[in-house]
Formats: sequence, structure tokens, C-alpha cells
Amino acid sequence: MAISETNTLRVAGGTERPVPLWAERAARLIPLIGLPVCLWRLPIGFDFMMGIDGPPMTWGRWANVSYVVVLSLLSETFALLCRGLVRPWGEVVPGWVPVLRGRRVPPFVVIIPGTLGGLLFTALLVDWTLCTFGIAGFSDGPYDNVWWHILAASVSGLITLWGPLVLALTYAYYRRRRRQT
Repeated sequence: MAISETNTLRVAGGTERPVPLWAERAARLIPLIGLPVCLWRLPIGFDFMMGIDGPPMTWGRWANVSYVVVLSLLSETFALLCRGLVRPWGEVVPGWVPVLRGRRVPPFVVIIPGTLGGLLFTALLVDWTLCTFGIAGFSDGPYDNVWWHILAASVSGLITLWGPLVLALTYAYYRRRRRQT
């Protein structure tokens, strides 16, 4: 990878047009900001409630563990898929994919889910803000003490950055893939 004077990143075998350096960094950041929430929810599957003053999950141990593990794996998978907004495989189907290999990915196939996902996670940012700061009668569930609440708000606050980052990456993808007039 080489960085040019214009703050863009050229990837070996790269994208059709240069990826802005900030977009590459943001795409790398998304899985990292999702990881604390994934790690936070794992003990809850084993009935350690992480300071939440409420009953444990009632599905049975293996159902609880399966649920939080699958949810964490899906979260990280979707976070890693955001890399497609800055990588060549977001523009051309990789060679290992049968039937479709080497075909151009139509931009709307990436832009529509990216925008919808970004808007969904941005709505979570609004919900997190209202609940964490007790705005307009919203509130979080009760915690055993203020320190658990601060830790929970910090960990969940990180993942709220996902929505705006995905929207910004999707817009940068759109700008790179649009037709030149």
C-alpha cells in the first residue's frame, strides 16, 4: 500500500479509483469498535449480568450462550464486511466465488444496504444518547452501582459510532463509484 500526497490510499491490485486515507482507517476501525460490545455480552450468556440489576436470561444455559455467541459473531462479520466499501472485492466479485467471479458489483448492491445499515445504527446512537443521558423521559435499565452503569455506557457508546462511520464510508464509496459526467 502506498500513500500519495493527496491523502488517498492505493491498494495493490486495488480499487478502480483511489480510496481516501480516512475511509481506509474508518473501515479498519469499525470491527474494533464493535469488539468491546461483543466481549461485554459474552458473560451475560453465562448468567453473569455485568452489573445489570435484573433477572438473568431464562432460555437455558446453552440457548443463552449460543445466542450471545452467534450475535457477537454476526456483529463482527457485518463489521468486517464494511471493509468491502474500501477494498477491491466491494467493486469486483472475487475469483473464488463460483459463477459470479470477476463480475463488477453494481454500486446500488453495496450502497443500499450500507445506507440502511448506517441509518439503523445511527438510530441506535439516538436511542443510546436519550437513554444514557435521561433525555425526554428515556432511561437505561437499573445497574447495581454507578460504575457498572458507566462501564456499560462506555462500551455501548463505542458501537454507536458504527452508524455514522458506515454512512460516511458508504458516501465515499458512492463518490468513488459514480459515473463521471
